[in-house]
Amino acid sequence: MTDKISMEARSANMRAIHSKNMKPEMIVRKLVHRLGYRFRLHRKDLPGKPDLVFPGRHTVIFVHGCFWHQHPNPVCKDARPPKSNTEYWNSKLARNQDRDAKNIASLAAQGWRVLVIWECQTKDEMFLARTLVSFLGQPRTHI
Repeated sequence: MTDKISMEARSANMRAIHSKNMKPEMIVRKLVHRLGYRFRLHRKDLPGKPDLVFPGRHTVIFVHGCFWHQHPNPVCKDARPPKSNTEYWNSKLARNQDRDAKNIASLAAQGWRVLVIWECQTKDEMFLARTLVSFLGQPRTHI
């Protein structure tokens, strides 16, 4: 099966994808803030540079794109691997998954609690809010 767009256009699309401040991450960040939690972003001293870090709670949140991190939920349609250039993509996506597993294990070994929120889960704000409050506990009130 061949790609539907040219190699140059595909390359431009891939270059435009960044690892920070993407729409799913921004949805989570805005909701977390609106719920009353305060956090730090992308701490470089932690494995995997978690998207949101709650130092006082010793918790971190990763917001994973379903395609790039291969969401294991079979219902998620965004996690389907490409049908062209399969050798490259299978290797690339497997490396992403291995790196994620190592980062999460390393954080857990350091005593951090880790939550992974998948891109497709950001579409249901009520589910997301319940998940966040359940994981983070009640927000602290500051006087």
